[in-house]
This record gives sequence, C-alpha cells and structure tokens, in this order.
Amino acid sequence: MRIVQELLFIIAFGVAVYLFSLKVRQIRRNILLGRDSDLNDHPDQRWKNVLLLAFGQKKMFRNPLVAVLHFFVYAGFVIINLEILEIILDGIFGTHRLFVPVLGSLYPVLIGLFEILAVLVTVSCAVFLVRRNTLKLKRFISKDLDGWPRSDANYILLTEIALMLLFLTMNTADQQLQLRGAAHYTDTGHFWISGMLTPIFSGMSDGGLMALERTCWWLHILGVLAFLNYLPYSKHLHIILAFPNAYFASLIPKGEMENMPSVQHEVQLMLQPELAANTPASDVMPKFGAKDVADLSWKNLLDAYSCTECGRCSAACPATTTGKLLSPRKIMMDTRDRLEEVGRNIKANGTFTPDNKTLLRDYISEEELRACTTCNACVQECPVSISPLDIILQLRRHLVMEESSAPAEWTGMFSNIENNMAPWKFSMDDRDKWVGEMNT
Repeated sequence: MRIVQELLFIIAFGVAVYLFSLKVRQIRRNILLGRDSDLNDHPDQRWKNVLLLAFGQKKMFRNPLVAVLHFFVYAGFVIINLEILEIILDGIFGTHRLFVPVLGSLYPVLIGLFEILAVLVTVSCAVFLVRRNTLKLKRFISKDLDGWPRSDANYILLTEIALMLLFLTMNTADQQLQLRGAAHYTDTGHFWISGMLTPIFSGMSDGGLMALERTCWWLHILGVLAFLNYLPYSKHLHIILAFPNAYFASLIPKGEMENMPSVQHEVQLMLQPELAANTPASDVMPKFGAKDVADLSWKNLLDAYSCTECGRCSAACPATTTGKLLSPRKIMMDTRDRLEEVGRNIKANGTFTPDNKTLLRDYISEEELRACTTCNACVQECPVSISPLDIILQLRRHLVMEESSAPAEWTGMFSNIENNMAPWKFSMDDRDKWVGEMNT
C-alpha cells in the first residue's frame, strides 16, 4: 500500500512540475518577444532594490496595517515552503516527518512557528476577503476588475485559507496519534497550536484519525501542486516575478524620458549640418514608438506579467481620479492579455501569424493614452517596480511620430518647439524682450 502511495505521489508531483515548467517556458518566450534592453548597470543598486522593494516590501509600509497583513501572507508563502519540502520528501521516500531525526528538539519549535504563521495567514486572508467583498474599497470595485480578475483574487485568498486549515488539521490529528503511541507516528514533541487542539479529536478512533491525517496530507500537497500550476495564469505570478522585476527596474530619475537615438541624431544634423558628411547612410528606417507588444521592451512585458492588479497606480492617477478613461492598472492588464493572445498564436502556428489586432486601439484606446499627464504617480506607487507610464509613452510616441495623430493643441506646441525651440509662439530673438521692458 505504501509503495502505491509513493508511486501515485511521484506521478502527481512529476506531472505538476512538468506542467508548471511548460507554462513558465511559454511566459519566458512571450517576455523575450520584446525589444532588447540593457538593464545590468549598477548591480549594487539593483540588489538593494530587490532587498528593499521585493523582500522588504518597502512601498507597502506606507499603509502599515495592510502592509503587516500582506507580510504575513508573503512570509507564509516563503517560509512554509520549508514544511512543504518535508512533505514532498516524505511522499517520494514513503517516510513520515523525515526531518525529526535530523532536527531533534528544534523540530517542534519550527513546526510551532509554522503553525503560528499559518494562523496569521488565515486571519490576514480573511481580512483581505472582507476588504474586497464587504468594505468594497474603491480600487477593488473598479470596472477594471470586472469578471475574472475579481474572482481570481478571491479564489487565491480562499485557497490559502483552505491550505492553512488543512495543515493545522493534519498536525492536530498527528499529535493525537502521537499521544496514543500509534505506529509510524513518532513522538515529535508538542506543537504550539495543534497541540492545544488535540482534545477536539479525542473521541475519534485510531483508524479515523489516520484517515483524517492522511486525507489532509494529500489534500494539502495536491492543493499546493494545483496552486503551483494556477500561479502562472493568475495575477499572483507577482509572488515570483516581483524579484527580477525589482532588480531590472529603471534607475534613471523619474520624469526623465528616454531619448530615441535616431531622432536625437537627426536633430543634431539640423543644428550642425556639417556632421552629415561623416554620417554613414542607412537603409533601415527606424521605428518610432510601439504599436503592438513586440514593439515594447522585454522589461515592459515583464512588467505586465508582474502586475499585482492592486490598483494603487490607478488610485494615485489624477486622470483616473477625475473620471478620465485612463487607468494605469488597465494598461498593464491589457498588455498582458494581448501578450498572452500573441503567445497562443505562436503556439498554434509555430510563428506569429497576423491576426489584424494590435495592442494600440484593439486593447488600449487613443483616449486613454492622451489622458495621461506623465506625472509618474503610477510609477511611484507601484509596490513591484512597474512602469505603466513607459508603455503609455511608447504607444503615444507611435501615434505622433508614425501616424501623425495628435490633438490640435499638441500639434501647435510641436510646431513651436520645432521653429522656436520652445512650446510658446515667440521667436528666440523676442523671447527675452520682457527683461528689457522690466528695466525701462
């Protein structure tokens, strides 16, 4: 019987890991569809960002209560994986609590800490469910989240609660069996939470307790493996991608826009025509801005997969706040949805086959893009170092420079900059006349 259980576990574990790795490879391929971008400078600052923003969740602590609750859930995901490692090894080798002989008296202390953490995770997830569905905070009831995104968040929270309760129930049944001296249930010492709950199962038979313990063990680990494969399809992929996204975050000051070398070169030639003789001719026409996901950088696409859909960007956005169509959260969700669609196209056809769709207009409208004030509030507020603004600017750059599509007010400003080197309709000779008038 034990051999059958080992075999079933190994098959389930192998299938889960294979399916997860398959999806991860697809996501990696999708991200690498983006333009190349070198983001390996200043590694010391980048590792500092990983420690402060990803591990330390620095931006979350602007709201201390929510940050602490979120930290419990985050710590539960990271730390309880040590307990899951023991379960996996037990499943493969047919053992029970493999680490007891190795850790000795330290074992019940660690399990006790895990149990306290499991209780904190359960309470935190329950509070988050209430905030989302009862209190209905404005950023959680936005139409951006209608349909699957809202359900996704609730499914994850309910799953985490179920996994923690299965863990505690399994340990409680195990402790009761240890007290009775049941075979294969080695005395590990007192567990801090489940040890106090053993009287609940005092009336159950040994067989009933064993069945309960084994059922919880299987449901717990199968739930973890199912969660592992649900993760790449969910916004909770940020649990993994927040770390590389923090490392590769832009280090240039907020508000500094990236120049296009080809345009910058043309401007230099206008100002210094003598340089044209030394400039080699190029048959390749530069592409301005982005129309579809493949025109964005790989970091933009990594941003899209890293989005937590928390809505802090949209809550801080002045355009969203004043009722404009723009929502930075929707920009990221639309980019991810389009990228997934392109990925399915490639998977079905071997290479991308034009589908008469683009990120611009089919997913993100001109009205949304033009509502952006480029204030960087969304970038500042994002807890995982995402820049919706960079995507907005690249799409807007395509509209202006590739399609000559801009509001009349912008066109007038562009003409003034081109002719007068300033947004205002004054020549360079007349621009400083007010100084002389002040002295008369």
